[in-house]
Amino acid sequence: MSNQATETLSLNEEAIAKARSCLSEGAVTPSIQPYAEQICKLLNDALATEWVCVLRYRRHYFTAQGLESPAIAGEFLVHATQEQQHADKLSERIVQLGGEPKLDPASFSARSHADYDESTDLNDMIRANLVAERVIIEVYRQMIAIIGDKDPTTTQMLKSILADEEEHADELSDWLAQ
Repeated sequence: MSNQATETLSLNEEAIAKARSCLSEGAVTPSIQPYAEQICKLLNDALATEWVCVLRYRRHYFTAQGLESPAIAGEFLVHATQEQQHADKLSERIVQLGGEPKLDPASFSARSHADYDESTDLNDMIRANLVAERVIIEVYRQMIAIIGDKDPTTTQMLKSILADEEEHADELSDWLAQ
């Protein structure tokens, strides 16, 4: 048997032994364990941000007024729904990593990377949402860089959310340009 085949067999045996050793820890394998708590903290702050975005978009959906408001308000509702889906994904991943999603609404503003907004002018609403999207885009990029290959599943999830946030920013930028 070649050295490479022996090394592969040894790696497989080691992976099997590690997998069997802590079955109760679910997705938290030994390679993620040292980082799980820090990753959960990052995800919980992103979770607070997503909830603030859900609330901001929904407020804007209900209060948007003006000639172009029905179309833009509809887009706000679509974005609110997608932000809620992001929050759900983040919550699920936090639990998979052995953490607890921090869903106390009183803590959202302090932990959120984006601001809540009570604008009544349609252009101000669009601008506030665009600023928030641009902030969270940068935050997700930084999180992806920090987490990297320490937790590929979380990194992949964040990349998927990032793509949605970039799409939101493009749509809002288009509305603002009109």
